Amino acid sequence: LLRQQPVDTEAMHLSSSKGRVVLAPVSRGPDVRQTTRAQLGQDPPQRTVLGVLTENGQFRKTCDQGITTVRCFSGSENVFPQAGKKALSDCGVHMPAKQGFDIYMDEPEQEDKNSCSGKEGMAFEDMYEVDTSTLKSDLHFLLDFSTVSPMLVESSLHAQSEDASDFGTDMINVTEYAEEIHQYLREAEIRYRPKAHYLRKQPDITEGMRRILVDWLVEVGEEYKLRAETLYLAVNFLDRFLSCMSVLRGKLQLVGTAAILLASKYEEIYPPEVDEFVYITDDTYTKRQLLRMEHLLLKVLAFDLTVPTTNQFLLQYLKRQGVCIITENLAKYVAELSLLEADPFLKYLPSLIAAAAYCLANYTVNRHFWPETLAAFTGYSLSEIVPCLSELHKACLDIPHRPQQAIREKYKTSKYMHVSLMEPPAVLPLQ
Repeated sequence: LLRQQPVDTEAMHLSSSKGRVVLAPVSRGPDVRQTTRAQLGQDPPQRTVLGVLTENGQFRKTCDQGITTVRCFSGSENVFPQAGKKALSDCGVHMPAKQGFDIYMDEPEQEDKNSCSGKEGMAFEDMYEVDTSTLKSDLHFLLDFSTVSPMLVESSLHAQSEDASDFGTDMINVTEYAEEIHQYLREAEIRYRPKAHYLRKQPDITEGMRRILVDWLVEVGEEYKLRAETLYLAVNFLDRFLSCMSVLRGKLQLVGTAAILLASKYEEIYPPEVDEFVYITDDTYTKRQLLRMEHLLLKVLAFDLTVPTTNQFLLQYLKRQGVCIITENLAKYVAELSLLEADPFLKYLPSLIAAAAYCLANYTVNRHFWPETLAAFTGYSLSEIVPCLSELHKACLDIPHRPQQAIREKYKTSKYMHVSLMEPPAVLPLQ
């Protein structure tokens, strides 16, 4: 008979540092949620904190510029209005300028079936007029993960997931259904794409601020060893949210944190707990604020979280047309660089960006662009890929001179064969 092993009375408490993940043993008990890093007898490690968002000199747009602006929050925190109070008022009523969210509703477009203003079943009154008495019971049960930490697992499980191949038994790479899956993803990517030039309608957020935020999300992903797909999903959630809602710069990091929290819950087997995401923002926001933002994010996205990403298409192409490990990692690096720039890459479909990343990596290593097998599989000819390919090539040449270096540092490691140190060709023979 096998003797039952005694239950381990200690758990591993996760804390974040700039360059590594520190595991420290703490006793498990009913007061585990009250245990702080100060009680561990050591100074708190340095946190991966978002860089400073610089002023952009822009002024808030008004209703007469073609955007219906509605202020739905007031005060310094993102709190829902009290029950019984109207969350919305007539646009003509002047409201005091306090910190919060500015929501604008674009004119409905005929071809844009996924515009947030075009959702028939989503009224802003329904979105924001929430009975706060029910939040404790419902949202606490659904969204509060502090009672049982999903990070309290054996470190060997994380090691196994790190060593596992990106392909493995991934459902998008089932050979028998590859063409049907690819066709479905091509249709879905049109439905769930952000608006290409949404930053032009943001009164308080610039391209540079978004770039800083995405760079920080890459650092968070490395800090907690999140999958690449988690990062791509988080950026997709962020861009789709900002395509529909105007956010003050002081709350931009909160939106990004909620996006990667939501993506982690969707994609990861063991997502970091909510308190870890609060901590890694340097306690800029409270746990209550983060959960409320997650709730708002789900509302705005209409719970459509299963979306095709550039990473999914790239893995399909790499599986379909086998390449060496250096070419594979270089293609992943190039594709990830596209996340930093909303303009111009949001105007390209994820499948096209993946094709351009494949072409650039394949030419850099093997001096070939786009194989005939992938041209037949995707329906993309090289001439269709060239505009996006040129933009990606320019991004690769510019990245060493940019202040945002998280992606480049990530792919400098031996895990990715140091591909970010490779010099891209100065000129591509695309004529």
